[in-house]
This record gives sequence, C-alpha cells and structure tokens, in this order.
Amino acid sequence: MRRRARLVPIITLAAGSTLLSAAVAHSAGATAAGPQPIGKEAADTTTEQRTVQRYWTEAKMEAAQPLDALAPKKGAVRLTAAAIAAQAAADPVSVPATSPAGDTVTAARTSAARASTGSAWTRGGAIARTAGRVFFTYQGRNASCSGNAVTSDNGSTVITAGHCVKMGGAFHGNWVFVPGYDRGDRPHGTWVATALYTTPQWNNSEDVNYDVAAAVVAPLNGRSLTDAVGGQGVSFNRARRQRMHSFGYPAAAPYDGSKLVYCAGRAFDDFLMSRDIGLNCDMTGGSSGGPWFTDFDESTGLGTLNSVNSFKYGFASGWMFGPYFGTDAQAVYEAAQGADTP
Repeated sequence: MRRRARLVPIITLAAGSTLLSAAVAHSAGATAAGPQPIGKEAADTTTEQRTVQRYWTEAKMEAAQPLDALAPKKGAVRLTAAAIAAQAAADPVSVPATSPAGDTVTAARTSAARASTGSAWTRGGAIARTAGRVFFTYQGRNASCSGNAVTSDNGSTVITAGHCVKMGGAFHGNWVFVPGYDRGDRPHGTWVATALYTTPQWNNSEDVNYDVAAAVVAPLNGRSLTDAVGGQGVSFNRARRQRMHSFGYPAAAPYDGSKLVYCAGRAFDDFLMSRDIGLNCDMTGGSSGGPWFTDFDESTGLGTLNSVNSFKYGFASGWMFGPYFGTDAQAVYEAAQGADTP
C-alpha cells in the first residue's frame, strides 16, 4: 500500500523579471525540526497516470510555453524591474557585492558586469540523461520548466523550482518529467508525477528565497526513474560563491526549448532583493527548475546539485538567480525521497 505523504509547494515573481522554467551519494540524515514541506498528490492511480501520459502528445510538448515573468518582493509587494533598479540606483554603494570575477565591488559597478552566454550541451555524460524538461498545465494552458533526477531512497525523485509545481495559489496539473529531452525525442520516456512538494515559504507567500520543489514520479515499464537514467547527488548548507554549472531547457527567445543548455562560472550573492545566489547566464524562460551543480565534472556529466534556476531581474538579463539550498530545501528533498510510489 502506498503511504500518503504530507506535501506543500509554491513560487512566483513580478513584472519585469523572468521565470526560468530544469550520480553521487545524496546527503544523509534527517533535517532539523521546523516548517514542514507542503505537497499535493498528483496522478497517484494507474488510470490517472495513463490519462496524463495520453495528454502529452508531441505537438502539445512543442507548443508548451514558459511561465509568466516573476519578480522578488519586498514585504508583501511584488516589485517591478523599474522599482528594483530605482532602489539599486538610489543607494549604489551601501551594499557590497562580489562580482562574478571575484572582486569586491559596489552595486553600481556589478550591474555592468558582463554576462556569459548559455551554450548547448554537446558532451553527453550523465547530465544528458538526468536533466530533462518538465511539462504541466497552468491556468488552462500548457507550460514548461526544467528539472533533474537525483539519487533518492525511492529512486523516483526529481528536483525543480517551486513555481514549476505551484504558482498563483494552485498546484499545476498533468505534471510530467521527460529526462534527456532532445529536439522532440523522449529517449527515456515520459514520467508522470504522483506527488509534488515545495517549501512552506513558497507555498504561503511565493518567497523567491525558497523557490524549491520536488516531484515523485511513478515507475515506468517496471523501472524506477534512477534505474532508467541514473541520478545526481544533492547537497545542502554548502559554502556560497563556489564555481557552478547550471543546466536547463530555455524555451523563450532566442531559445526554443529543444535542447539542453548550460552556463558555468563562479556564483555570486544577490545584493538587490533576495538572498539567492547568482550566475552569469543568458538562459531564458523554460529553464526554471534546471539544476545547478558544484563539483561538476564535464567529462562524466556528474556533479552535486546545490540550487536550481529561479528568476532574473528584467534589467539584468545576463544574470540568473537560484535559491540557496539550506535546511528548508533539504526538508523538501527528504519528504519526496521518503514517499512511496504506486
């Protein structure tokens, strides 16, 4: 009998910024007591899973669009890009920041830092199997994000962004993960979610600092997800400002969601409106939920997942931000990996 797990998901950003909607040992041990992750059961019966499988035709996947733009908020108010830019300009030296190059600079100087360009990943390896596109329905329309299969007790856990499972007060429907998606091909099949989880902070107020989620997917053809494609390790509470690789399936111009794209560089701390970490990266909407890795080996495609693509400021399109993976992110992962699958 399947154990019904308690779940809780969410996240959203405002006008002027962009939502980025994607096998080593995982971190062990229970998380500290605190706010518990929130979740929702999805297609947890065989009949429901078949219905979702049939729903996602090749045409629907190709037509799926990234989510609407989101932006950080101050207090309970979502900030526009203009408001964020105005605040940064009004006090350009009071918040020291570390530039992508590692220099200590003012906010004014950092805003002019040159961004790196997202490139197609062509080297294969584990990442070409564990990363994938996420598809779901949101407010009646088909949308896409990115995600990644991770090592887990149930072999069925996908890490993504909070807004890729819940947004605007409701969980998404028809949620599936397609690992290794490549120009319309689904080499490893379409995996249907049975449960979706997110942090209470994202669930309750769509706080971008906690834009983290996990999905549990049903077995496919008698195999678990990581049996079929492998899984990347996950870590929490790591030091900031490490060199990282980010992956995703950007679907907004100039990208089209057809292939896996990556960025690499040293992460820096957001000095504007969040406590997230940043990376020079030109990926666009649709890459949300794609994994960030520390200790990534480009020859094997293996790394340790330590954040996900979350949002961009509208006036700084060359920067991508992802939530710091602390105790709350770990609680989401633990809840998902401990859930039974049908």
